[in-house]
Amino acid sequence: MNNYIKHILGIALPVLVLTACHKEEIVDISTARISAGQTITTDTLSGTIKGTLQSGKTYYFKSDIVINAGDTLLMLEGSKLIALGDGKSTTTSPQITCNGTFISLGTPNNHNFITVANELRNTSTIGKGIWGGIQCGANSGDLIIKWTHLEFAGGPAGQAFDGAVYSASGDPRYTIAYTNINGNVIFEDNWVYGSTDDGMRILHGKISVMRNTYEACGKAGGEALNIKNGTVGDVAYNLAIGAATNGFKVSNSGDGPVQTNVNVYNNTIVNCGFRQVKSGRGGSINFEKGAQGKIYNNMVVNCRFGLRVTSDADVAHINYNNQFYYANDQRLINQFNATDGVAKTQNADIRSESPKGNNPSFASYDVNQFDYTTAAIPMDISAMPLSIITAGAYNFGLLPGSPALKKANADVFKPSKTVPQGGTYGATTSDAGVDIGAYQGDGSGNLHYSSSLSFK
Repeated sequence: MNNYIKHILGIALPVLVLTACHKEEIVDISTARISAGQTITTDTLSGTIKGTLQSGKTYYFKSDIVINAGDTLLMLEGSKLIALGDGKSTTTSPQITCNGTFISLGTPNNHNFITVANELRNTSTIGKGIWGGIQCGANSGDLIIKWTHLEFAGGPAGQAFDGAVYSASGDPRYTIAYTNINGNVIFEDNWVYGSTDDGMRILHGKISVMRNTYEACGKAGGEALNIKNGTVGDVAYNLAIGAATNGFKVSNSGDGPVQTNVNVYNNTIVNCGFRQVKSGRGGSINFEKGAQGKIYNNMVVNCRFGLRVTSDADVAHINYNNQFYYANDQRLINQFNATDGVAKTQNADIRSESPKGNNPSFASYDVNQFDYTTAAIPMDISAMPLSIITAGAYNFGLLPGSPALKKANADVFKPSKTVPQGGTYGATTSDAGVDIGAYQGDGSGNLHYSSSLSFK
């Protein structure tokens, strides 16, 4: 058992039984029995909670639920946790306060959901912040979430807001906030949908963020994934579509003894950056304020800005190449490398030299369904067609003949793998791929082909 999981109390792992029989060895693996303390039998949660949410069961919470230090809340595959809120105040948009360990173990065939009532699971709820997200304190345990839908978070913070995370009462909360510099965030194959501000904000910690889909994150501002001081790890094979500001922002801002060092590679970023009104903000990938890392093999399609590396980043320790840029508007082409940054076009970058040039040839997504030449930039979310902020049914895989196939650099670096790897609780941190973007020609990489709302 990995050391990081030893603090999770009461988890029963599969038992391996080896039996010799003549010249053959028969290996029987008993059925996995995974639990975290007692099974939770009530369908309504409130106050202090620990234990296991059962597979196939639906649970509800109308007020905050709290996981105490040393305790674990575990969601088994196919479980649902429904927030009963309205987003109007902190008392009517409940959050999950995680001072212990939170685990959600959905599977490819049996997803988990942390969402809102069915009648609110539609595009009209984008940005309304029906619940308060998962808020992990500075001394929390690990956060392990796999094949889970996290939808419509972002309700306003209350008077007892965490000053390390939010500036004032009333600030919209992030779908996930994580602040333990010694903790692990393993976030794989999930959907983050319709948040009011950042989909995720990692202020400190070790991370592996792999193969997720971020849709319509941020109403007027906010990233899909916002990374701050003391965060180290890997971000790869994610799809970000329609974020208000950046797909992925990496910064060393904040106090802490560990410099931010994150690898951002093989991501696909589409239609991001258009709702942010602040000058110089909003685009695709942004490294700033002392952050370092490696940036390779990313696909940027119709984003307000391409790669932005500011002069106050740790420029000497940032390496980047093999990005693919597409736009149908000359204004976006002019910002493939943000003009207020220091990033330059690299020898292996692929770029539209004129509007609509070098179409990436997605299997099922029309990159020209919205003509940006007709758009005022920035633009309010009400002026944006749903098709450019939330994907519906799609396939961002690359058709034969795509100019992005076999144009990535798979050998330039290895992921840092700062979190434990393998098994039920560990990460599957993938190496860089040979094709640019989150979807690889061999069928690996991101395995999502439909919007979060397509699943029930």
